[in-house]
Amino acid sequence: MPAKRGLPLLAMTPAPTPTEPGARPAQAGAPPPAPPTPSSSTPLAAGGAGALAATGASTPNASLAHHGPHPEWADLLNTPEPDDADGPNSSLLGPRARSASDAGVLRRKGHLKEQDPLIEFMLAMHATHTADEVAAKFEGWVADHRRDPHRSRLKRLIPGIGAFFTPLPLTQALAEYDEFFALSRRVYVPPNFAELRHVLNIAQVHASATAGLELITFDADGTLYADGAHMRHDSDMIAHIVRLLRAGVHVAIVTAAGYPGDAARFEARLPGLLSAFAALDLPASVTDRFHIMGGECNYLLRVVPPDDAFGADGNASDGSKASARRRPRRLAFVDDGEWKSPEMAAWREADVAALLDAAEAVLVETASRLAVPVSVVRKERAVGVVPLAPTVYEVLEEMAITVQVELGAAAAERPRPSGGGGGVGVGVGGGSGRAAAAAAAASSSSPTSIPTPPTIPDLPFCAFNGGGDVFVDVGNKSLGLEALKSYLGLDPSAVLHVGDRFTSSGNDAATRDCCSILWVANPEETDFFIRMLLGDLEEQGQAGVE
Repeated sequence: MPAKRGLPLLAMTPAPTPTEPGARPAQAGAPPPAPPTPSSSTPLAAGGAGALAATGASTPNASLAHHGPHPEWADLLNTPEPDDADGPNSSLLGPRARSASDAGVLRRKGHLKEQDPLIEFMLAMHATHTADEVAAKFEGWVADHRRDPHRSRLKRLIPGIGAFFTPLPLTQALAEYDEFFALSRRVYVPPNFAELRHVLNIAQVHASATAGLELITFDADGTLYADGAHMRHDSDMIAHIVRLLRAGVHVAIVTAAGYPGDAARFEARLPGLLSAFAALDLPASVTDRFHIMGGECNYLLRVVPPDDAFGADGNASDGSKASARRRPRRLAFVDDGEWKSPEMAAWREADVAALLDAAEAVLVETASRLAVPVSVVRKERAVGVVPLAPTVYEVLEEMAITVQVELGAAAAERPRPSGGGGGVGVGVGGGSGRAAAAAAAASSSSPTSIPTPPTIPDLPFCAFNGGGDVFVDVGNKSLGLEALKSYLGLDPSAVLHVGDRFTSSGNDAATRDCCSILWVANPEETDFFIRMLLGDLEEQGQAGVE
């Protein structure tokens, strides 16, 4: 197990003098932190984030484990909100303490992005247990569930709980997190959803590194970069991805974005990363470990070796005198026959079109019911609606869940062959296992009229709220990850997916069925946890493989 990492207490490091770069003023009159009382909780130490010294970011190649207090949590909590471009001190109210759930994306979308039965159960337990007791019990319950997932105590307490592909060292993770957030020393303020999500993430980082990480996959928008943005040349994640690849870890971006036959559109999302591959002159043995899974599970791309994109003399195909080393690396589609599962290869285009027709009908009628003007976007393997006027997140949530329920109910009512067989099931929202629940929730007095059940093809799909639109894709990320694992020949315990949408209306939820996850709220959290992961991999000796 990796060595315990020290996360700084709020007033642990002296405040810098005004002449120091990046100095933040200490809050006047801030008392020292209260002494630990392991059997209960005490309030958060006064002083807030303003009392924490800005000690500067650690270098990319430095291990996070043995360098004493470091500012990662402080940096994360002091990231300016979108409406606070001048920084946290620009407010008329002066410096204020930030909450772990203060990230702009969470505040804007309320609690709809904080839905998870396991975390909610853990939160409820804090009414009768200390934070240490909750962590210890859940660590034991996870171990028990891994031994017997059908008769475990955790299965009885949370019937819908899925699989755990690694142990979860929650007591160690809580001890690290507790140094900064003082969960075990707070009396009147229990942990919130984001704090427990952080603790689970820390435990998963340590577990995945110990298990031998071989593949890490990332959602794109909201995880690697801001919604609607691209991976530019100044992205911190570029260095992290290169280090992972050099350490022998496969890296893939699994995204809903789908551009059939147009690799250049995918390249346009990652200009900084592909340029870095070329600038560093990474050999094919390294870049061969990078892939993009587009359209949830419909398109797989790889990095083209320089000799394929350029002539043997280093010239481009148009004869220009530019070496492959100075040109961004290119992407190319992997032939479907090399990686798609037999199930996916059997999808008929007529069924795909019928499913998208039905989804489009539900989306348009639901938008009409909610009085939201929308434009329809139809693609080869997806259909979606984009509001033409400002709307709220809850309205998009209603649209996404309506599609899940309506198409799920129609699939459940479809006549089946005698003997109970037939079909690949319907992946509603977060994966095939959730189809029955969505169908059961459907009412006979449905507000939306869709084609009769026999016209709804038996295909998996993912209906999700994209934050600014609602889309329905054929397939889901679980199918994409399963196909990628098979293509690379990897075990589920060696795979980790990082995403920001694991709720019932999010398209990352399906990945829970096939690998371990890290649930982040924004790219800043992704950066934090990947730095922690890289430190663990260095401790495990998984570095410098090339």
